Amino acid sequence: MLKSIIYILFFFTCISFGQNATLANVFFNNGEFSKALVEYNKILAKQPHRTDYFIKKIKCHQELEQYSIAQKALTHKLSKRFSQPQLYVELGYNYTLQKDSVNARKAYNSAINILDENPNYAHTIGQRFENYSLLSEAETTYNKAIALNKNANFDYQLANIYGQQNKIEKMFNSYLKLIKKNKQNKATVQNLIGKFLSDNPKNENNVILKRALLKNLQATPDTFWNEQLSWLFVQQKEFNKAFIQEKAIYKRDRTSLNRIFNLGVLTKKQGNLETAQKIFTFIQEQPLEKNTRINVLSFLLEMKEATSLPSEYDSIATEYQTVLDSFGINKNTLKIQLAYANFLAFKKHDITAAVNFLKTNEKQSFSKFDKARFQMTQADILVADGKFNQALLNYSKIQRHLKNNTLSQEARFKVAKTSYYKGDFDWALQQLKVLKTSTSQLIANDALDLHLLISDHINEDSLHVALKKYSKADLFAFQNQKTNSIALLDDILNKHPVNKIIDDVLFLQGKLLEQQGNHDKAKNNYERIINTLKESVFVDDALFRLAFIQLNTFGNTKKAAEYFEAILFNHADSIHFVEAQKMYRKLRGDTIDNS
Repeated sequence: MLKSIIYILFFFTCISFGQNATLANVFFNNGEFSKALVEYNKILAKQPHRTDYFIKKIKCHQELEQYSIAQKALTHKLSKRFSQPQLYVELGYNYTLQKDSVNARKAYNSAINILDENPNYAHTIGQRFENYSLLSEAETTYNKAIALNKNANFDYQLANIYGQQNKIEKMFNSYLKLIKKNKQNKATVQNLIGKFLSDNPKNENNVILKRALLKNLQATPDTFWNEQLSWLFVQQKEFNKAFIQEKAIYKRDRTSLNRIFNLGVLTKKQGNLETAQKIFTFIQEQPLEKNTRINVLSFLLEMKEATSLPSEYDSIATEYQTVLDSFGINKNTLKIQLAYANFLAFKKHDITAAVNFLKTNEKQSFSKFDKARFQMTQADILVADGKFNQALLNYSKIQRHLKNNTLSQEARFKVAKTSYYKGDFDWALQQLKVLKTSTSQLIANDALDLHLLISDHINEDSLHVALKKYSKADLFAFQNQKTNSIALLDDILNKHPVNKIIDDVLFLQGKLLEQQGNHDKAKNNYERIINTLKESVFVDDALFRLAFIQLNTFGNTKKAAEYFEAILFNHADSIHFVEAQKMYRKLRGDTIDNS
């Protein structure tokens, strides 16, 4: 019975304490410091050893400018045998509020000197200094603790302090020590370091980090430092230099090619095909298991195709055939098979050969997903051949066999696109309405764009003359017949100059002209959109493309910056906003983002 009574009393005591604490914190957060002080005093009367609530009480006195009361309370607390040494920091800050720098300094020094007796207090003392932005004192605290205890680790705290003090080299060194000791922190720390870097190798902070890494590499030939150099070079988009570091790592460890392979994929994705080819060629020369070798050859063929001239197409076709002869027609080479069929149809424009190749090899043992990919390629080539109804049957098969799958949604989008190519705009719109809520954001966006294109122009004229011409030009673009597409788009501009579709025409033609390397004419198209069609949905896209033409083709950084700035100030909802902001800051000379 007595035990039950004790439990009940303890239970209600806990409830009472929790209510007092909640009420005190509400008053404190609302700036009602007198009321909060009453509640904190009640709590401390029951639990006098709660340092957290004692400090809150001191804050209330300070907010009420009762500095003498706060000082007396702190001095009394510190006079006790088991006082918390971080209270010296609170006492010093109380003096600072009274502009008494001499006594404040004495109190701060007392806090730091406690470490001579017990270095374990460094964390709580240093944290209190950081809370009041007393960075020099916090730095001294952590460094003293490290000097007194070689196992102490305050690299993260010191790096953060050095960053706030703009002591960049010291900050980098602290972060590097941190990840050297615990590589699990690597991703987090690299993200923190990255905020102080730019993609410009000549940026001062980039140079400081590179110098620190090279210094460590020379002092300790450890592949860890090669890894960090490689990471830095990737941030600077110097993929060739990153490749040199990755080769050095591989030649020392001979464990795995994964790092080099991943660098090759990233380099290709960033559009540096020359370096990507070097990387995959190096990998190809190493001992590889069969599937890896097939993947490498696939990447090499894809890049060679992307950079080749029509005069080289026959030799590339021979390379495709050689690879397929070597590794066979099977699930492992499916990616290369489909790439070869697309190459025949869209680069060599030999649709008959592409269709025959796929027809010959359609009896392979497929998974249902691989079969869908095979059928998708067959259908795409049928579209390129103008055999729309057969293509639609193929796409429909994929939808039936893979319901509620991304491939199924892609097939539905291609049904809509094919219907649009053949001029069946109403059926295309029905398919697109479903796809606008697709789980695939890319498909949903493409569906929305095509839906807007058709719905905006379908009622312009009852015969849909301009829209049909535009869809035909779009089909030419899909078939990689850029010259025919550009000519048909010119026909629309000349014969339908007041049609609402003109902005779509100018933008599509501009992209095709860019692909042909005709940047002057592309620039004219984009300028016409932003100058004469100011309500067009393509204005931000035109500004974005103009910026890169000015930057990469004409080397006019000032004009490029103006276009990026126009996106920032006039098109805050643009999908290009983030990239435009990054490029604008870079061109303006900003190099650090500490946000």
